[in-house]
Amino acid sequence: MAEDKKGLSRRDFLKTTGIATGALVGGGLIGGLVGYNVQKEGQVAGTGGHKGAGGEPAAVNNRGLMFFTNMAEFNVLAQAVERIFPEDDLGPGAIGLGVPYFIDNQLAGNYGSNVKEYMQGPFFAGESTQGYQSRLTRGEIFRQGMIRMDEEAKRRFEKNFVDLEGQQMDEIITAFQKNEVDMKGVSSEFFFKLLRQATLEGAYADPIYNGNVNMDAWRMKEFPGNQMTYIAEIENEKFVKYEPKSLSSMEH
Repeated sequence: MAEDKKGLSRRDFLKTTGIATGALVGGGLIGGLVGYNVQKEGQVAGTGGHKGAGGEPAAVNNRGLMFFTNMAEFNVLAQAVERIFPEDDLGPGAIGLGVPYFIDNQLAGNYGSNVKEYMQGPFFAGESTQGYQSRLTRGEIFRQGMIRMDEEAKRRFEKNFVDLEGQQMDEIITAFQKNEVDMKGVSSEFFFKLLRQATLEGAYADPIYNGNVNMDAWRMKEFPGNQMTYIAEIENEKFVKYEPKSLSSMEH
């Protein structure tokens, strides 16, 4: 999934469009608490080989799962989001940016339980323009999605999802995107949309929510983050590159 037929990487697409900063940085999932990295073998680690400012390893906050109680399901999530937002020469991917823990923590809160949304019947299959239509909460959808991804891997390749080659993972994720996988109470296409949206929000959220570790996703887009003011440069006719700042810097 890293490249299309024309050789344009997903990261190049995101870097040259406004999809992230325009639609996601200012809002979306709110309330994530931790950042991290998960190696493919399933061990919780630091933040990979990418360095933070000054060449030091990027810092992470508290590590721990709040929603997933099954580590195998969590590892499927980690590998799936990494295929959607892969590491490349421009910078870290979803794992290095802490996206899986970000999503886990969102699912443990109001986002995952749909507590502030109308969730009563009747339930009908909605159009793509109608938004959330499932009787299931996002938490239930994500947990089912991880289980179905693993089942699909075993059915197609006789392996666990996390043990597949990248192209095999892509085949399964694409099957969900094309609505070719059966899920209960929700379409696999809708699950894929939730997964992709949550991946991008985790990558580009303010690090105060512990995605976007070290603001590396902002650096890839040269997004300045949350500056106190631009008054010193408001009349400058040249492009000014700012070191990005998190909301956490405003506490001091």
